[in-house]
Amino acid sequence: MNLFTDIRALVLQAIEALQAEGILPEGLNTAPVTVEPPRDPLHGDMATNAAMVLAKPAKARPRDIAEALAAKIGADDRIVAAEVAGPGFLNLRLAPSVWQALPGAVLAQGTDFGRSDMGQGARINVEYVSANPTGPLHVGHTRGAVFGDALASLLDFAGYDVTREYYINDGGAQVDVLARSVYLRYLEALGHEVEFAEGTYPGDYLIPVGETLAARVGEQYVDQPEEVWLEEIRNFATDEMMKLIREDLKLLGVEMDHFFSEKSLYGTGKIEAAIESLDAKGLIYRGVLEPPKGKTPEDWEPREQTLFKSTEHGDDVDRPIKKSDGAWTYFAPDIAYHYDKVSRGFDQLIDVFGADHGGYVKRMKAAVSALSDGKTPLDIKLIQLVKLFKNGEPFKMSKRAGTFVTLRDVVEEVGPDVTRFVMLTRKNDASLDFDFAKAVEQSKENPVFYVQYAHARICSVMRKAVEQGIDVSDAALARADLAALDHEAELGLMKKVAEWPRLVEIAAKGHEPHKVAIWLNELASELHGLWNRGHDEPGLRFLQDDAETSQRKIALARSVAVVISAGLGILGVTPAEEMR
Repeated sequence: MNLFTDIRALVLQAIEALQAEGILPEGLNTAPVTVEPPRDPLHGDMATNAAMVLAKPAKARPRDIAEALAAKIGADDRIVAAEVAGPGFLNLRLAPSVWQALPGAVLAQGTDFGRSDMGQGARINVEYVSANPTGPLHVGHTRGAVFGDALASLLDFAGYDVTREYYINDGGAQVDVLARSVYLRYLEALGHEVEFAEGTYPGDYLIPVGETLAARVGEQYVDQPEEVWLEEIRNFATDEMMKLIREDLKLLGVEMDHFFSEKSLYGTGKIEAAIESLDAKGLIYRGVLEPPKGKTPEDWEPREQTLFKSTEHGDDVDRPIKKSDGAWTYFAPDIAYHYDKVSRGFDQLIDVFGADHGGYVKRMKAAVSALSDGKTPLDIKLIQLVKLFKNGEPFKMSKRAGTFVTLRDVVEEVGPDVTRFVMLTRKNDASLDFDFAKAVEQSKENPVFYVQYAHARICSVMRKAVEQGIDVSDAALARADLAALDHEAELGLMKKVAEWPRLVEIAAKGHEPHKVAIWLNELASELHGLWNRGHDEPGLRFLQDDAETSQRKIALARSVAVVISAGLGILGVTPAEEMR
């Protein structure tokens, strides 16, 4: 049940009626017609831009169209007023009965209320986290993991077929460094004195990895040259690090559908196949690039290289895919990986990258555009940095990784629910201040607590109602007649609940799960506002002297709890039954 979609359908019917009467011409494009909440709630419940967007193609004055539409729309029983404003905006006021029917619909659908078929089952691949398997996930990865996971859940809720994917960066030189670092911990586990040279990974997290290796192979690799053990330890260390990463993700409530190994692209012909695909389209050539302005990147050489014509697909410059010595650049396996995604038949790709990958956006979009002949869109979401605080002061934690704060550090400090919600209180491309004290503070200023408290308050009312012998099952509450709930605060809460299906589609369309967290805070504010008014106006309290009146009011409260639960489910947060 999406009231905004229903009323938009009413507006479109009115347009068709005016066309049938010859007042409006046939063939008008009605796609830009919207129905949304007005900027000022005093102007009405909904507003449509229909007259404004149709005026030019209809060769008519917007206000004339608006007045004609108002006459048609105003005849519908759901509309109590259709008022023309300004040059041709049309503000609509809905009958209270429309809002009063909403809680019953919510209770009938449960947490499926707000689900959309907007996605039409289109297949979307969401790749996120994709950290190098050289250590535990850090706080930056945490934000990317939460964002990607919530986005995937949001898209699923909006009707898409979503695949959650992790790209294991196990094909580069950094994994050789990991192997050498594990070798040192291996020797240490066997009682040897070791020294970590600059560039190795000295974090304590590798101690158990070295011990496990020592228990498995004994003295086999001691005093052996690197060529004897590097490949074996590299594979072993990667597997152990991925076990650690999976455990960290599980701690945060993140589970991937698919893991893809970068290493699987090498020596298998997959990179060559991707480049051949581009070559067949005339997009690969030999040439010399001009030196870039500013800092010289690692993949630039003042000599002839194999280049990809990425400028033909929106990039600023063409990009090297093979060095003059015949080695692949870092970009080549990334092209091959996305060629694999395109080949798997996804309708859309989303990559969640750290802020330091900003320079990769245009080249990666160009590659996917070229590989798919422009048929598979790629959206790249950059995750900005997280700054840690406690009581407003920069906060330094244990840093068990040796050089950074881990995901596990954060989750163990405040829990997965708080971690996830706080990480979604800002848009992904804005930096985030994470204050551990505020994150667990029980106040209105803490959005996590504020939303959880709203849900817990409703649960408390329902427990008390059960003690009084009132049937508060969803089936019973859905049958309650809410016609008597006509106070502005009660209707205001119903109107807020009605926004949920629309909000889901807006957030999904923009790939913005943070909008769910922000809206849930607004919904909680409406609930708390009604609750507090009950202190001064007893008639607004959810529990009344007679069971029938209590059922009506609890039906409204329960509908709010259902929507909060659905929204928190998208964010990966467990609704609180009670606050302690």
